[in-house]
Amino acid sequence: MSRVLVITASLRAKSNSDRLAEELIRGAAAAGHEVESISLKGKEIKFCIGCLACQKTQKCVLKDDAAEIAEKVKNADTLVFVTPIYYYEMSGQMKTLLDRLNPLFPSDYKFRRIYMLSVAAEDEPYVPEKAVSGLQGWVDCFEKAELVDTLFCGGISDAGEAEQHRAKLKEAYEFGKRLA
Repeated sequence: MSRVLVITASLRAKSNSDRLAEELIRGAAAAGHEVESISLKGKEIKFCIGCLACQKTQKCVLKDDAAEIAEKVKNADTLVFVTPIYYYEMSGQMKTLLDRLNPLFPSDYKFRRIYMLSVAAEDEPYVPEKAVSGLQGWVDCFEKAELVDTLFCGGISDAGEAEQHRAKLKEAYEFGKRLA
């Protein structure tokens, strides 16, 4: 089975995306995957300064938590990004992390399969489109990887509200079971 790395990008207490990620992780573990989860809560992740030194050294010149996360991303078989949708886009924390994963571009990264779970107050099908497009743009830079599937859980807003959405929790669990 795969080594799955789940990265949760919400900074909110009682995060709905974190709760749905828990179910996704349970599903992935039930399917036999080795699963590790990283929350961006409490992590220091500076903005990329665009120096591109990392393209030669495969190391970032900035010293923060991004280097440790990048190493875990590099060695995972499967990546799952979990984000709340803010203004029809992925969270700023997630975008900042994706930018800081630039040292992986010239590396011998192992990940091949990428998934995304997103959560928003609105429930229309178009709500996650820009977030998915943003992640697809990142994936497109890694020739050996592909964005395999996404799950959008809309209609969940208030902190802790996901607990009341049993069908969506089950959907997240089943999504986790389907990870490759």
